Amino acid sequence: MRLSTKSRYGLRAMLDIAYNCGPAPAQIQDISRRQQISPRYLEQIFQNLKRAGLLKSKRGPQGGYALSRKPEEITVLDILNATEQDVLLVDCDGATPKKRRRKTECPFEGKCVTQTVWAEANALLDTLFGGMTLQTLCQRARDMGIENEADHRVMYHI
Repeated sequence: MRLSTKSRYGLRAMLDIAYNCGPAPAQIQDISRRQQISPRYLEQIFQNLKRAGLLKSKRGPQGGYALSRKPEEITVLDILNATEQDVLLVDCDGATPKKRRRKTECPFEGKCVTQTVWAEANALLDTLFGGMTLQTLCQRARDMGIENEADHRVMYHI
């Protein structure tokens, strides 16, 4: 399996929002700068994430993008499913749930031992990605000592 840049960048951008902004809206320019991703490409990715109900947006000077749920409620699998058509190692997994779309039917359906290998591997990936949340990744970032921009925001008081 090779994940597209949409998935990789989508995960990085969602983590960026969770880690650097919390509940406050994030500006696309700030995410773009921190993650070195084109703002136009981020907009495309964010449309998929909004459609999947993972992001919400607000227009105006105080607007931007925010997570639609808490970081502990959004899994890596949610993000991958929103950005990829399918998260499958191979297309001929005999145990593929109906919600996943196959590109082609396998001529060896039901009589191929290797389908069980792919089914088990896909189940393990679903378990891994489904058990890993944005909160988990935020904690890993803190453990790695990655600087958090939210800690350096300037507060103006009059």
